[in-house]
Amino acid sequence: MKTDIRNRKDIEILVNTFYDRVKTDDVIGYLFNDVAKVNWERHLPKMYDFWENILFFTANYEGNPMARHKELHQKSPMNPSHFGHWNKLFIETVDALFEGQKAEEIKNRAMNISAAMMYKTLSQ
Repeated sequence: MKTDIRNRKDIEILVNTFYDRVKTDDVIGYLFNDVAKVNWERHLPKMYDFWENILFFTANYEGNPMARHKELHQKSPMNPSHFGHWNKLFIETVDALFEGQKAEEIKNRAMNISAAMMYKTLSQ
C-alpha cells in the first residue's frame, strides 16, 4: 500500500526516482544531459529543498529557477510539448510512489509552477 508524502525522505525518493526517469527520457533527457549538462550531485539537493519548501513550507530553498529555464531556452528552444512531457513524467512518478493529500498537492503545485515557467520562458 502506498503512503502519502510525509517528510524530506519521501521528497528525496520522489525527486531521485523522477530524475532517474528524466535522465534517460527520449523527449526531454537531452535538455538536462546535453544542453544544461546538469551536475546531478549539486542539482538534486537543490530540488529536495525546492519541493520540500513547496510542500512543507520549510523556507530552505534559495535559487532562481525561472532564470535557469530562460537560459536553457536560449541554448535550445523549448516548446509546450517539453513542459507537457515533464508534467506527465512527474505525475506518473508521484502516482507510482505515493497517494494522499500531499501527493495530490505536489502534483497540483507542480502543474501550476510548470504552467508559469512555460508562459514566462516561452514568451520572452
